[in-house]
Amino acid sequence: MEKRANRQKVLTGTVLSDKMMKTRVVQVRSLERHAKYDKLLVTHKKYKAHDENNESHVGDVVSIQETRPLSKDKRWVIVQIVAKNANKEAVAI
Repeated sequence: MEKRANRQKVLTGTVLSDKMMKTRVVQVRSLERHAKYDKLLVTHKKYKAHDENNESHVGDVVSIQETRPLSKDKRWVIVQIVAKNANKEAVAI
């Protein structure tokens, strides 16, 4: 997770759902170390992000940035599409 000068967080994740208008569900994965067993664990969290032009689709890797509340659940906005999904039917889980 990197921080910008304006202290808004920027995360990178994969689009899981593009069924809503101007909204995408983005899954962000991270590694955490278990306190007791010292094992690396893969954790993930889902964020709803605003996509003004409906440009991203399922499987795309995108950067999302923290913003003001846009709706009940939306607090993130898609800044850029890092990589397009070559296989349109595959869904990253």
